[in-house]
Amino acid sequence: MDDSQDDLTSEQTEKLLQFQDLTGIDQIQRCRQILEGHDWNIEAAVQDTFNEQEGAPTVFHQPASLPEERAPLVNLQPSNQRVIMYPGQRPQGIFQWTYYLLSMPIKFVWSTLFDIIRVFVNFLRPDPRRIVTDPLRDVMTFISNFDAKYGQNHPAFYQGTYSQALNDAKKELRFLLVYLHCDEHQNTDQFCRDIVCSQVFRNYVNGHLLFWACNTSSPEGYSVSQALKEHAYPFLALIVLRDNKMSVVARIEGRITSALELVARLEQVIAENESSLVAARADRAERSFNQTLRQQQDEAYLESLKADQEKEKRKREERERKEEEERRQCLAEEEKQRQYLQREQRKSEIQQQMPPEPDVSHPDSIRIMLKTPNGKRIERRFLRDQSIKWLYYYVFCHQDCPDDFQIKTSYPSKTLPCEPSDYCSEPPTFADMGLGKSEMLYVFDNEA
Repeated sequence: MDDSQDDLTSEQTEKLLQFQDLTGIDQIQRCRQILEGHDWNIEAAVQDTFNEQEGAPTVFHQPASLPEERAPLVNLQPSNQRVIMYPGQRPQGIFQWTYYLLSMPIKFVWSTLFDIIRVFVNFLRPDPRRIVTDPLRDVMTFISNFDAKYGQNHPAFYQGTYSQALNDAKKELRFLLVYLHCDEHQNTDQFCRDIVCSQVFRNYVNGHLLFWACNTSSPEGYSVSQALKEHAYPFLALIVLRDNKMSVVARIEGRITSALELVARLEQVIAENESSLVAARADRAERSFNQTLRQQQDEAYLESLKADQEKEKRKREERERKEEEERRQCLAEEEKQRQYLQREQRKSEIQQQMPPEPDVSHPDSIRIMLKTPNGKRIERRFLRDQSIKWLYYYVFCHQDCPDDFQIKTSYPSKTLPCEPSDYCSEPPTFADMGLGKSEMLYVFDNEA
């Protein structure tokens, strides 16, 4: 699938594929342009495509309110321009020659007088054709009048302004055939009926050219007439992109009597200028390739930049994680040190508060032997009526005992409630706990 479909909805993509299947147009971008020009109305797009191939008018008209495109500059006299002039019909026989010679002075006087009057009138009242207000309507009016007068068996007229036709021909790298229609000219009817509506001309134009036409009596037609500066009617101009500029490569003027001859002339001019389109296509292909290459390089650079940024982000996050871990460890170490200092200070205070150890001969003294978690044995004497909190404090301050511990009897095994707390600041005495003259107790590490 072409990259041009990336921004399409699923419905538009389905219409695009259906349109391509119905019309047989290979270029997917061309199919999309046609559908977009018809507001994605597939029925109208298909009908107009078939009408264009058959030479019938289209059924879809773009809104007249669309802004006028700026016409590209046109080289009116490029090098190797073909100028094909067809002379008017010559008199035949003595009668026609006599009539021609006698009427020629009258025609000259009348033409001169008419030109003088026209100049005077134009001086007093400017030609309204010089003011182009709605060029698209001028074109559509001409097409409608042409169909009504000559029928619809003609090449598909380009339904847009002259500027739009030039821009499309330049964009699509196609030849543009311009026809300026003059109602007053004596050769116009014969040209329209015998040439424009002929099957030979219709088939050739529909298959090879964009065909734009307008009446010179309308502002749009008059404007194009002033730009192309035709000298005789019927008038045809073949325009194509050459040397990066739209150029009039052929001017065909005068009384054209043979559709076959006209087609042959067009084929000859197209063959002579086809190389310019080939070069333009190659140039566009190269620019498109370079643009695609730059885009791919930019995408690769952005991907690399994104990968580097992601890598740097991971490094930064890892660095921040380590810093946070170190900070937590530092805080934990500081907290541990603070607690250690608090315990040491408390031990120092407790040691100062500890009652002296009674003498062995004291009648109320009891001997407490303790087995520490590291297997050592320690002992101390206490008085029977002293609180067992002093036993707790003794173990708490001893260097061979843990900071968080329990003291249990051997048999039956029970834990002595010797640690002071908010609920019991003064634990029971040794006598209350039923401890004898000599007891063996065990110290258990709560963190072991």
